[in-house]
Amino acid sequence: MDKSRKIRAGLIYLILGIGSVIMLVPFVWMILTAFKSTSEATQMNPFIIFPTVWRKDAFHSVMSKMNFLRLYWNTLVLIAERVLCAVLTATMAGYAFGRLHFKGKNLAFSLVLFQMMVPSQIFIIPQYLMVSRRGMLNTAFGLLFPGLVTAFGTFLLRQAYMGLPDSLEEAARLDGCSIGQTFLYVMAPLTKSSMVALGIFTALFAFKELMWPLVVNTEQNTMPLSAALAKLQGQFVTNYPELMAASLLACIPMIIIYLIFQKQFMEGIATSGGKL
Repeated sequence: MDKSRKIRAGLIYLILGIGSVIMLVPFVWMILTAFKSTSEATQMNPFIIFPTVWRKDAFHSVMSKMNFLRLYWNTLVLIAERVLCAVLTATMAGYAFGRLHFKGKNLAFSLVLFQMMVPSQIFIIPQYLMVSRRGMLNTAFGLLFPGLVTAFGTFLLRQAYMGLPDSLEEAARLDGCSIGQTFLYVMAPLTKSSMVALGIFTALFAFKELMWPLVVNTEQNTMPLSAALAKLQGQFVTNYPELMAASLLACIPMIIIYLIFQKQFMEGIATSGGKL
């Protein structure tokens, strides 16, 4: 490697390193604030970064105010239901758009892309009316309803199926497989990495979604973590150490999920071409 290539590679690594540090600053700030007192968290001195005394009062306070076991359970159930629905519907729709030929295919897929391009907030009122008229407010199905199907997942799986060679389907047809058998036994197993990536994306979207849980849910027993955290922020005064402590506790499930599935996550992104 000549000198110019080494310099170029060094600059790239330097820029990536700086970007990584910048992205970690909010997370580090959250951890440090969770161990501070209220006065330390709200003071304007930029040179005092670390707490003078590492306190656990904020953690004890939020754990006494909030039933985290119930919130974890509500959030995990919501994530599991949305991941199951998203992977199931997106896998079938992605295979249809990526491998099959039928009338209106391009128009139907254009509608899927249109749904991805418009803000999701415009669907909140019709979705709320649909859930409300069926008496499903403050229920698990009410939280699940917007995630029954996913345009992003359909696009992601379509790209994955389009990347598979045609010879696989031709060999399956020669062996007497129907379209359903070809999909179930030949094509779908080859897109497991993309399914896992979609599952992680869906879990992340469900975990951080805030507006819909606040709109459709008002009872503490059925709230997910995102809505419960929003209740900690007061109209006039906010206890930032308690808010950061609760946020840190709320991050634990997603960190565990990512650490377990990080290999499949990276493989799915690399093979399908998707991005967050």
